[in-house]
Parts: sequence; C-alpha cells; structure tokens
Amino acid sequence: MKYEMKISLPIYKIAYAVFFVVILSLVRGVTDSYEIGIALEAPMAVLAAAFCADTYTQEITSKRSEIQRLCPMKKRVSSIYKRILIQVIFLMADAVIGYGLFILFQNPRTADSGQIGAGSEGCRFFVYIAAVAVTLGFWGILSNLISCLFRNMWMGICGCLILWLMTNSSVGDRLFGVWNLFSYTFRDVENGSDFGWICGKIVCIGIGMAAAAVLPVIIAERG
Repeated sequence: MKYEMKISLPIYKIAYAVFFVVILSLVRGVTDSYEIGIALEAPMAVLAAAFCADTYTQEITSKRSEIQRLCPMKKRVSSIYKRILIQVIFLMADAVIGYGLFILFQNPRTADSGQIGAGSEGCRFFVYIAAVAVTLGFWGILSNLISCLFRNMWMGICGCLILWLMTNSSVGDRLFGVWNLFSYTFRDVENGSDFGWICGKIVCIGIGMAAAAVLPVIIAERG
C-alpha cells in the first residue's frame, strides 16, 4: 500500500490539489453555508478528473507497464483500484479542507442562525460529504477509464470535461432534472427535505460501477 501511495500521490499532485481549494475558497463568494456545496462540487469534479487521469497511463509513459504485463491480470487491476481509492480518499480530505476554508475565510450564514432550508449545519455538512464522495469517485474512475481506452491521460481529461460542460449547465439541469450528474448542485436549496437529487448520485454510482467492471477488459486489450 505504501508503494501505491507513493506512486498515486506525488508531492506535486498534493500541492496543486490543496492550492486549488485554497484559491477557490478565496475567490468564490458565498453568503450562506448551503452555497458551499454548490461552489465546491463541480470544481472538485474537474479536479478529480485531472487528478486521476494518469492513474494507469503513468505506467505506460514510465515504461513500467512492460513489467506489469508479467504480473497476473488480477494483481494489475487490484493495483489500479487501490490507487484510485487512495486518490479519492485524499480528494475527500481536500474537499473537507475546502469546506472549512469557506467557513473560515467567508463566515457565511449557517442553518443554525436561521438560514433558509431545514436541518442543522452538521446535517448539511454530512450530506455534502456523501454527495461529493460519489462525485469524486465517479469522475476519478471515469477519467482513468477513458485514459486507459485511449492510452492518453489528456483524452481522459478532455472526455470528462466535455461531459462536465454538458451536465454542469442550465441546459443539463433542464434536460436531466434530478437524474443529472450534478443534481446536488442544482437541488432546491429552499426545501431541505427534498432529496430527489439522490437520483443523480444513483446514476453516478451505477455508471461508476460499470466503469470499474469494464476496466480490466480495457487494460487487457490496451495493455
């Protein structure tokens, strides 16, 4: 596991991920705490796509894939799954840091101070964590899958960016509704008891599981 962490979390990745949420928390204005999740989810999806795109392609560029081919397929795929998991866990910690930085730098109004919507601030935070965990996992594994398919990390990033632009928009919201990949961002914030946006996260989970299932086939075919 230490070996996988060393490969999947180089210093430069850690640095730009932390720098990303620091800058975002400074330049993206929020008035109420419910806006923090809206401000963070879509940018964190882009970060996850860029962060995880080279999970396997770095093996190709570094010529380590020639050595990996000598290992059983089960071990190769397990290694990729571990690296994705490590990266998503790190990005989750980064998302928590980002939430805290918004509170620290901008001191928004909270649910406990009479803000619109239902529920306590703690509940809102944990809902945010659940939503962003699905978002990070989905965009991370999708970018890695596309990168493996084309043997190029930039194809993974660009492919995810196209999908991101389609779904993270008013058009995507009107077209897909609660089934949108960013349903949490476009949720009805004035109705804290409305959890219809979970449908969009179910779509993310379903596609993510399918991507994880087909990943061994792509690696076997594309090397």
